[in-house]
Amino acid sequence: MNPATLRSTLRRHLPAPALAAWHRARLRWERLPGYPAYRDALSGLHGLEVGGPSALFREKLPVYPLLAALDGVNFAEATMWEGRIAEGGRFEFLSGRSGRQFIAEASELRGIADGAYGCLLSSNCLEHVANPLTALREWVRVVRPGGLLLLVLPNPASNFDHRRPVTTFEHLLADEAAGTGEDDLTHLPEILALHDLDRDPWAGGREAFERRSRDNLRHRGLHHHVFDAALMARMARHVGLTVLRQDASATDFFLLARTPG
Repeated sequence: MNPATLRSTLRRHLPAPALAAWHRARLRWERLPGYPAYRDALSGLHGLEVGGPSALFREKLPVYPLLAALDGVNFAEATMWEGRIAEGGRFEFLSGRSGRQFIAEASELRGIADGAYGCLLSSNCLEHVANPLTALREWVRVVRPGGLLLLVLPNPASNFDHRRPVTTFEHLLADEAAGTGEDDLTHLPEILALHDLDRDPWAGGREAFERRSRDNLRHRGLHHHVFDAALMARMARHVGLTVLRQDASATDFFLLARTPG
């Protein structure tokens, strides 16, 4: 069945919410037009991924096959995305390819030396971090001078954050200055008021979503902040990165930057 016929069939048989979900999923995995630039920059590097593994790096921006090696970091040994994992275990990012699994907070990469990697990748992770500027500084620390950072953040127009305002840079500066930790629930009232549950089928309904959100230190499901391309660039410059390229799709914002040195 060709794509046009498939779309026509789905329009006839799917209810509107299901059709909208299918359309968002299709957009999410279409190849990013700017892919060759990322391919050329990242090929052959030894990388670290924070918050993976990520389907996006297999499909929409398939950089996994290009890397010489890749290790991974997640915040706990049991997460709602990865299930059970272990410090020092296998971080399997492609079938038949794996690196080392670290367990550490995104903003405190304990056990990873300064300049240990040629690049760092992160997709749809930093929005779950309460203090993103502190996390970015830590990510820069573990990449060698002149290395690369690839950051992907969700485009709120396509997801359950579409009713929320973009976070101000001043707010992120205040979080950095205050040393805001992962137990922070400052944004919870806004999230509960504006989160679009119709676009979040995994939430399990209003009561379940609120219960999970109040226990966010354990689950880490909240999007603390909402980003756009301009805010991403300003954050990058603030931590000393040189922005090399930015791209956007209907579902995500992409930023490729070089570390100082």
